[in-house]
Amino acid sequence: MPYFDYGNTTIEYELLHNSDKKDISIAIDWVNGVTITTPPDISNQQLQKILHKKAPWILNKWKAFNEITDKPSPKEFISGEKFPYLGRHYRLKVIRTEESAESGLSFNRGRFIAVAPKHCKEEERKEELFQAFKQWYCLYGSKKINERLHIYSEKMNVSPLKLQLKEQKMRWGTCTPEGAIYINWRVTMAPISIIDYLLVHELAHLKHQNHSKDFWQLVRSILPDYEERKEWLRVNGPTLTL
Repeated sequence: MPYFDYGNTTIEYELLHNSDKKDISIAIDWVNGVTITTPPDISNQQLQKILHKKAPWILNKWKAFNEITDKPSPKEFISGEKFPYLGRHYRLKVIRTEESAESGLSFNRGRFIAVAPKHCKEEERKEELFQAFKQWYCLYGSKKINERLHIYSEKMNVSPLKLQLKEQKMRWGTCTPEGAIYINWRVTMAPISIIDYLLVHELAHLKHQNHSKDFWQLVRSILPDYEERKEWLRVNGPTLTL
């Protein structure tokens, strides 16, 4: 997946060439991220110059998408709070103890159990538990996502090079030309039906590297209701956050 850096922000994008176009067009949405369509004869130097010029607009547009749905208040990481996983919400119990030097997280009998040092300052505790939740989502979410990946890989007769959950600020998923699939770790908070859509979407890119008519026909053949799932992600995506 090509990208460019603007300040401290890395902006990934899908690059398409269209022989009928005379100039560059930029499209942004919650599911596909940033898509750049160019004439076939544009040089990389010209492209990079335009992208850096348009970067403030891209970031503002992305910020606007973040405001489609009111985001929930940031988590306080206190007992009684609910945290989503695979579309369901589970309560957190925080145990403050002098026996632990660092915060940790486990899941037992339908609830999250966090252990935090008693001496830990409030902001430090929140940051440590944020990281603990992120690690937990990546570890256990990847197990579930790989189970679903196996199902759809067989159905679609494709085999990705690998699948990895990672931090992606402006995309839910990425399929590289080499066949590696990267999934935004936050999607582990979403229902299984949404995870399935995201996997089918990225697996379809192993056969079609763009969002052509053939690409969407393949997605529809596996998930006839994919448009409903795509819309759910567009509207509710901003709420999948800690």
